[in-house]
Amino acid sequence: MSPWGNYDMAGNVKEWIWNEAGSGKRYALGGAWDEPNYMFIDPDAQSPFLRASNIGFRCVKYIEPNSIPKVVTDPITITRRNLTKEKPASDEVFKAYRGLYSYDKLPLSATVEPFGVDEEDWKAEKITYKASYGDERAITYLFLPKKGKPPFQTVIIFPGSNALDLRRFSFDTVVPLDAILRSGRAVLYPVYKSTFERGDGMESDIANMSSTWRDHVIMWVKDASRAIDYAETRPELDHAKLAFYGFSWGAVMGPFVTAVEPRIKVGIFALGGLDFQESLAEANAINFLPRVKQPVLMLNGRYDFFYPLESSQEPFFHWLGSGTPVILFPSTI
Repeated sequence: MSPWGNYDMAGNVKEWIWNEAGSGKRYALGGAWDEPNYMFIDPDAQSPFLRASNIGFRCVKYIEPNSIPKVVTDPITITRRNLTKEKPASDEVFKAYRGLYSYDKLPLSATVEPFGVDEEDWKAEKITYKASYGDERAITYLFLPKKGKPPFQTVIIFPGSNALDLRRFSFDTVVPLDAILRSGRAVLYPVYKSTFERGDGMESDIANMSSTWRDHVIMWVKDASRAIDYAETRPELDHAKLAFYGFSWGAVMGPFVTAVEPRIKVGIFALGGLDFQESLAEANAINFLPRVKQPVLMLNGRYDFFYPLESSQEPFFHWLGSGTPVILFPSTI
């Protein structure tokens, strides 16, 4: 569904656009059938020499070619700051930033109910409990595998930005939950503030300098922490083997969650990088990356236009503070 309520406007392929995007690239817009659904509205640009089965073009003959406004064919460039020149905050200053993410661990007062129909390989529960801020009830969906024996290793999910547009929880939000569950691991899927049933008007994952954005980053991290609080009350979950899996927007949020949460033992960041947009220091990933001490697996695309390899992914990789080797796997697609 489009932002205006229309269905099925995305095509089977995305389309080459005349406009240049800088560095010799041309825009390819609209999303393809085999891409995450947020690519319907997110920009993409590739070398015009790229030949891919999911990129096409439309032929058109203009009745009055001279009447086409020049702006329609002009280059559209995006100004991006040089992230390689960023400097993380000192330990003393970061300690003050870290304090904003603390909260009082009040009783959860949790309620549990079955969710959906039990599948062949797993069953699911919907849990609500007191949030770590305001007078709210937070929500987490817990998926328990039917294979293996408890206590289960557990993966906490942070989804892509399409979760900000949906007002009802969806199992299929890009992250391959079924593969995780069939491996015998449990999945903990918090409903982060602004996503799914907890929509509050925030519908963009693009950072900015507002205190509203800063406050939401803090709430999103607290939502992850509060979900872990709940996980620690469940004996069938292995509290010492908790992983974080962030996809796209979730990967961008990964440094915040893993730096703040030592209870997470390993991080998986898929298709993320450093934002080019500036944010307040207490919500700037560059200040959190050096404080990530867990082993991290980064999975990225070599031709990612949103988070380019050299200017976004590599600075992200460079600043990771993991004490064990960190591996970056750029794909060739």
